[in-house]
Amino acid sequence: MEWFRKSKSRIESIEKKNIPEGLWTKCESCGEIVYSKKMEELLWVCPSCQFHFRISSHKYIGLLLDGGKLEEYDVGLASRDPLKFKDSKKYPDRIKTAQQKTGLPEGVISGLGTVEGIDISFAIMNFAFIGGSMGSVVGEKIARAIERAIELKRPLVIVSCSGGARMQEGILSLMQMAKTSALLARLAEKRIPYISILTNPTTAGVMASYASLGDVIIAEPKALLGFAGPRVIRQTIGQDLPEGFQSTEFFMEKGFVDSIVHRKDLRSTVTRLLNFMWRR
Repeated sequence: MEWFRKSKSRIESIEKKNIPEGLWTKCESCGEIVYSKKMEELLWVCPSCQFHFRISSHKYIGLLLDGGKLEEYDVGLASRDPLKFKDSKKYPDRIKTAQQKTGLPEGVISGLGTVEGIDISFAIMNFAFIGGSMGSVVGEKIARAIERAIELKRPLVIVSCSGGARMQEGILSLMQMAKTSALLARLAEKRIPYISILTNPTTAGVMASYASLGDVIIAEPKALLGFAGPRVIRQTIGQDLPEGFQSTEFFMEKGFVDSIVHRKDLRSTVTRLLNFMWRR
């Protein structure tokens, strides 16, 4: 008696269809797989859990500024290597790689633009450029954006997205915290408004300086905010952290963030704030 019979049917090969890369996007938060074109229509916000994907600085410029137009300043500024620093690669090589990857000379774009006809001084960081880290050039470009706001009497809007100060420049990087904070104090004396927009992530030296000094601080949902990372803090204080620690929602609950704003409402929110604080 035959207990098993081997099928004699032929197994025909099926030609594998090539699916273009980037056609689908998997949500980093809930795992939902969404058609990339649909994600673009939704401003790269997951339709299932509303997780806000990280987007480029140019996309934010298109989202916030009239006609997506920014009159860019200080384009020629680029980092040097004052400490002759080398980790896994030389600092100049790391800068060059970031420039080739992003098409930008540095980790921040700054200049002048308008929001619903209101003239502003504007700056936005790019996380793709060495983690949006702040070196001497990033600090200088932020400083000049503040100085333009003072000189031209324009409100200041900064969109932050950063892993903090750039270790390859050591103390020169940390000095940018004091420089930008001092200039923001001058801006406040002139009673010129500053709106700080926090995106995922905004941490360390940037959070400890100009990102946290806005007259109004708004943040996208579920962004990582804070100074040191959760693991470092846990090791330092020797205890577990509260649930949702260092999220936008946690910061809102503690009064640090003034408003959590969905990306689709970002432009209208900034417009209302500028109309209230400046064009009255």
